[in-house]
Amino acid sequence: MSKHDLKNKTVVITGGAKNLGGLISRKFAEQGANLVIHFNSDSAQADAETTLKAVQALGAKAIIFQADLSDIRKIEELFVKAKETFGGVDIAINTVGRVLKKPFLDTTETEFDSMSDINSKIAYFFIQSAGKHLNNNGKICTIVTSLLAAYTGLYSTYGGLKAPVEH
Repeated sequence: MSKHDLKNKTVVITGGAKNLGGLISRKFAEQGANLVIHFNSDSAQADAETTLKAVQALGAKAIIFQADLSDIRKIEELFVKAKETFGGVDIAINTVGRVLKKPFLDTTETEFDSMSDINSKIAYFFIQSAGKHLNNNGKICTIVTSLLAAYTGLYSTYGGLKAPVEH
């Protein structure tokens, strides 16, 4: 793709403030896209603001959006905010995920529930909301690690709870 292939296209990126999500935000900014950069908590706000400044320096129109997406109403609000700001959503990318490296026998119910919210519930309802809100010919992408292909005893909650992404 050449620069500006995505000019005036809007991309929503969950977890778009840092790490892989931050890199994806910057790459789409280089292509001329408008960005809605989601981040989860106050602890990620500085990263979100740094990424926002970086993509704006690349010429992108962008906003940041803070929310705990395990409350599925917040996923809906994310897409509504993108529509209100940029007139629609063309690409929806979910990078939200968490790995719990722990033996199966030692996993607590609280840890399982948290992993389920982050890796399964958010993925499922993100795909659902994207399906409702994407412009015609829109694209949905959910990113996972290669751990889904590696069967190890220490990643059961991650691999087992990413089913909505695989299906």
